Amino acid sequence: MNVPHLGWEAEAALDWPGVARGIEAGHRLGRPVMEDVLLRQGGNTLLNRSAWIAGLGIAVKVCTIFPDNRDRPTIQGAVSLLSDRDGTLEATLDFRLVTKWKTAGDSLLGALRLARPESRRLLVVGAGTVARSLIEAYRAGFPGIAITLWNRTWDRAADLAQEMGTQVAEDLEEAVGQADIVACATMATEPVLRGRWLRPGQHVDLIGAYRPDMREADDEVLRRASIFCDSRETTMRHIGEFLDPLRRGVIAEADILADLYDGEAVRRRDPAEITLWKNGGGAHLDLMVARHILERAGGRA
Repeated sequence: MNVPHLGWEAEAALDWPGVARGIEAGHRLGRPVMEDVLLRQGGNTLLNRSAWIAGLGIAVKVCTIFPDNRDRPTIQGAVSLLSDRDGTLEATLDFRLVTKWKTAGDSLLGALRLARPESRRLLVVGAGTVARSLIEAYRAGFPGIAITLWNRTWDRAADLAQEMGTQVAEDLEEAVGQADIVACATMATEPVLRGRWLRPGQHVDLIGAYRPDMREADDEVLRRASIFCDSRETTMRHIGEFLDPLRRGVIAEADILADLYDGEAVRRRDPAEITLWKNGGGAHLDLMVARHILERAGGRA
């Protein structure tokens, strides 16, 4: 059997609102079975992420992280998509393609549910690969939105701003105060976003923290916000953004009001409330997006 491999050429068949709708539809099929396995040899890492959703399929995402690589990427991998009916391998996909569309698509879905529809100003904190994808996604979901970048290294923000046609902020506190939506995509282990900077009606999108020792927002952000996430299972006990304040009693599990498996409960209740979305990026999202890509672009392989 000729199994298709989908790489960057598949992007021609994709759009950000469509991916967001694909993620939304995937959550109506029921909760997944998931597991992550990490193997290490010295400073090198192999990450295997697996998810199985009845009626959607099985995805296995294999990622290698070799920090000392010089003549090739430090992070490489692939996603295998299999049928949950008979276990047949249906496609392989470039893991960077799946990760890009999964990450920003998840954030866009959260913002479409929680941000005020009239939001016109976005601040992106960070200037890496994810920041570039967020700019694309938010422009598609909020046409005409004005975008500002802030990064610890100003030159890096300036380079991305020139490439993407955005503005650069020099003062983070001031930029947060002017934004309708604040999206953080950093590698921070200590908070960069302060709750005292926020104003009523804003939406906060937290993407960067993915380990127990990582935080992007301080305790006051969580105290002031109505908190939501894509999946409680992949955020509460594995990611510092929730794990740390839960352990210290800053918030309780009940303060995480809903995830995408709660359907329409993920919504803004008041124009003045501050909403917070934690993008956990679990393996179930890799499966949903891989299936969406195959359905939209399989004929292009």
